[in-house]
Amino acid sequence: MNEESATARQLSADFPTLDREDEDQLLPQLVAHLREHRTRLRQEWASRIQGAHLLQAMTPQEMAAETTSVYDNYVEVLETGSVEALQHYARDLSERIIPRGVETHEVVGIVLLLRDVLARSLFGKYQRDFGLLNRVLDAYEPAANRIANTVAVSFVEERERVIRQQQDSIRELSTPVLPVRERLLILPIIGVLDTERARQLTEQLLSGIRTHRAKVVVIDITGAPDVDEAVANHLVQTVDASRLMGASVIITGLSPEIAQTLVTIGVDLSKMNTIGDLQGGLEEAERLLGFTVSRRDGTAGP
Repeated sequence: MNEESATARQLSADFPTLDREDEDQLLPQLVAHLREHRTRLRQEWASRIQGAHLLQAMTPQEMAAETTSVYDNYVEVLETGSVEALQHYARDLSERIIPRGVETHEVVGIVLLLRDVLARSLFGKYQRDFGLLNRVLDAYEPAANRIANTVAVSFVEERERVIRQQQDSIRELSTPVLPVRERLLILPIIGVLDTERARQLTEQLLSGIRTHRAKVVVIDITGAPDVDEAVANHLVQTVDASRLMGASVIITGLSPEIAQTLVTIGVDLSKMNTIGDLQGGLEEAERLLGFTVSRRDGTAGP
């Protein structure tokens, strides 16, 4: 017998596995205890939360309502073992409290505090029978740990979803597809243009071309400080995709640095119709659409 096997046997002797029948007998007892002392335990838990300075973004009324709800669901999951119901509740909880500014560490913290408060209560009830106490804790701790893990994961997933949604909204605002006149769109790009944003830009532009039945698109990159090779090639792909949708693309606002980058990396410039500034791009777009371009002095353009 090797050393690892000996260690495993020793751990098994020190922490015997709780069989299913024992668990089925003990869980209803501890659930009944937690429900009987619900008010006192919830108040003790709320006091611990305040002492740890958690959930400070919530009003006392909101915190009382949420802690009561969390407590009742916690005990219900201990009784039923339904992870699916817990996941659904955790998502609902996250949707309510994330907009109030509650952070991930706070959610994990309050669930761990509840686990501790309930464990201490069970210890107080069964401390005179050490053997029974061990069996009760063996039934309680795996279920409590599973609840804490499920709530934490669900909260993180919901928070990531909210962050992605906010990022998408910001990107949509920062790269709006604007109809200037019939069949003419303008897409002003402001800020850093990375690969992910360039991909989203293409999606928005192609959608705008279809929605507005555009024939000409002016992409103005005056506000873009720089582009790398991947983004430059993506711009060429955007031009090609727009042509397949039936729209010509005019790119305006090329800085000397970006122009030099395009030449250096060998972008196929024959596919790109570039005009110095936005005003010139709009004039060229109107010519392509058959409109007469008039200057400010009232004379027609060439």
